[in-house]
Amino acid sequence: MRYWLTRADPGLRQSSVKRFDPSHWTIDFPRGSMASVVSVPQAPELKITATFATRGDLIGLIYRSSEDDLHIGHQRELNRDYSRCTLSFRWRSQGVIPLDQANGPTLTIEGRDADGQARSWFVRLWNYATGTPTDAQVVLPFGELRSGYQPSSGESVHVADIDRMFISLVPPEYVSGSAQRFAAPIQAEIELSDFACTGSGSTIAINDTFVPEHQVRICTAYDDCYHLTPERVIDGIERLGYRAIINHYVGMSHYPSLTGAGLIDPGIPICEPARRWHESFAAIAKQRGYEIIWSLSFELLDQWCPESWKQRDVDGLPALTAYQPPSTLVSPAVPDSITYLGSVASAFVGIGVEAGLTPMVQVGEPWWWVKPSGKICIYDPAASGHWSAHEPIGDVAGALTAAQKLVLDEAGEVLAFATRRIVEAVRAIHADAKSHLLAYLPGVWRSDAKEISRANLPLAWAKPAFDILQLEDYEWVTQGRVIGRQKARAQVFARLGYGTDEAHYLAGFASSAMPSADWSAIVSAVDEARDARLAQVFVWALPQVFRDNITLFEGDPDVNTFEDVDFPLELGLKAEVCACFSTTVSTSTAGFEQRNVNWSQSRLRFDVGPGVRSVGDLQTLLRFFRAMRGNATAFRFRDPLDHSTTADNAAPLATDVTIGIGDGSSLNFPLSILYGSGELRRITRPVAASLRIAIDGSETGAWSLLDKGIIEFEQPPTAGALITAGFLFDVPVRFEQEQLAVSQTTHLAGEAKAIPLIEVREA
Repeated sequence: MRYWLTRADPGLRQSSVKRFDPSHWTIDFPRGSMASVVSVPQAPELKITATFATRGDLIGLIYRSSEDDLHIGHQRELNRDYSRCTLSFRWRSQGVIPLDQANGPTLTIEGRDADGQARSWFVRLWNYATGTPTDAQVVLPFGELRSGYQPSSGESVHVADIDRMFISLVPPEYVSGSAQRFAAPIQAEIELSDFACTGSGSTIAINDTFVPEHQVRICTAYDDCYHLTPERVIDGIERLGYRAIINHYVGMSHYPSLTGAGLIDPGIPICEPARRWHESFAAIAKQRGYEIIWSLSFELLDQWCPESWKQRDVDGLPALTAYQPPSTLVSPAVPDSITYLGSVASAFVGIGVEAGLTPMVQVGEPWWWVKPSGKICIYDPAASGHWSAHEPIGDVAGALTAAQKLVLDEAGEVLAFATRRIVEAVRAIHADAKSHLLAYLPGVWRSDAKEISRANLPLAWAKPAFDILQLEDYEWVTQGRVIGRQKARAQVFARLGYGTDEAHYLAGFASSAMPSADWSAIVSAVDEARDARLAQVFVWALPQVFRDNITLFEGDPDVNTFEDVDFPLELGLKAEVCACFSTTVSTSTAGFEQRNVNWSQSRLRFDVGPGVRSVGDLQTLLRFFRAMRGNATAFRFRDPLDHSTTADNAAPLATDVTIGIGDGSSLNFPLSILYGSGELRRITRPVAASLRIAIDGSETGAWSLLDKGIIEFEQPPTAGALITAGFLFDVPVRFEQEQLAVSQTTHLAGEAKAIPLIEVREA
């Protein structure tokens, strides 16, 4: 795959769109209340569904001038001048304060006044409505808007510099700032139909890029896209070339239905706003030719989760993630929690089936939580009753007794039973549902805590427990752990018995700090999984794709520019060597010099002509020249004067050269040689069999050699550890010329006066 970090560029194709297009609105709300906004494709209307938890809840229907949370290839132009347009729509509502009452729906406009000072204006919609307070035609001529409860007493709104505007929706008996909960959540529905925007400023430009279809799939996450319309989400997916299947994670904080006490209501699997959003999502997906894998996890927002459902460590403390606010994980041993998850999975799959989609469910990242301290959360009251031994496990990465290992095996059986119950709940309604298990390898297959797999990757998950095994190894990818994760994946396949044709791979997760470096590693992991012939390869996830403006596309296969073969050694033994630097020297009229070093590393040149002394040598040379296609392909060359880290080119020792200092987190260290206090030379073509590595003087074999001379350790060396190496090495070179002229001067001897080779930069 190829990829771009797409930038705002005049070359992006554009078209036009009507300002206030229904699919371009978003919604947001305080935690505890729920809301969704759904547009109707090819129809000028919006539908908002909401639940209010407290008397102080305010939900905002939002239109922003900028669209920073969408891919730049699909964003509208940033046009803050609304002065030459009029927005009109039909308003119908129930469950919110009507248009004519105090605190009724108000259009808040945020921007700057004529002097450039930040301002907000509050426009009462009832002042621009005709009809009843719950069914009215609203017309907003932006050039004539006035704020205030009564237009006559308000001020003119400066609409030439607007950042965003939102319509506020509040429940009956609204009290600003109140945290008083309703006995049961208040349900509300608002419909804005017959959307129309007129005037000379009603049409604006929009980026209209469309990537050709490729074979990589996409994951989405409802917790990160709940505020968008489903139409806008799927439109973005389609325009970026993702096809066929969407792996949709339903999240942990925006789908649950809550009781009046603010806890999950197990009798209602999905709150009404989430149901309406997903019904639209499934219908549009079907229309566009997609299938959906409905993914749910054991993770729930901590403040909404019943205390009796939570996993707990040996001290009785709940499993909590590092998110703010934190999420928790439900215990596989609590029947009520697993029954609830089964009903959630069934409900989402049912939404898909109603839309005509194939029933597919994923149980995502089911595990017993392990805290950073090593405490495994298998000690909630329901779980503890299952264990045959009572030797507490304080650190799952420590030395464990046979009895403690048995407890981990029993925990694995409980976990496997819970996941089976979820799948069975779905299949009780949809007998042909396809089941998927998603395993997060950095959490369940740890080299520093090998026994954790007993509990979190149980043998009871072995084929045919699930139809498809899905694997993810996010931070291993972005940490540069290549060989380690390849080995782990192979070991998991062997443990559970799934073939590559029964496996999916999820590649991600790009941090916001280093998107370019992360995406390079992620795309490489995508290519690796495709080369391994896994059935499907997904990118996790659409919110990061939008945030970083990543565009993937198929490209022509790379031309093989390096062949990992040696130049015939006997022909190179007498080669002439020339080390070249590039330095610009400026001399003043007074004779003083100023020198600018253009290259930090020298570039080597060799002449192998002196080594050609027979007809056989000529034939060997010509065959090799043809094999490399002249100067098209680079190859290895052994420098006769400098090819070992040890003096006099002797056998290398593990402590010959320093290649780095450990920091406690880095796994990868490039091979290099420091010449005195001058050139630091990167070595990209070591002789693998000769390579020796030491940490603080002690030789170790816990490493692998990656491409381009990079050492990958199985575990990060500790902070301050001195990392040394010894090795033989070759120089990557190519023929400098595209022609090779030789002559046979005698029956038995040949001559090639000059055969230049030149070093190829690889790092």
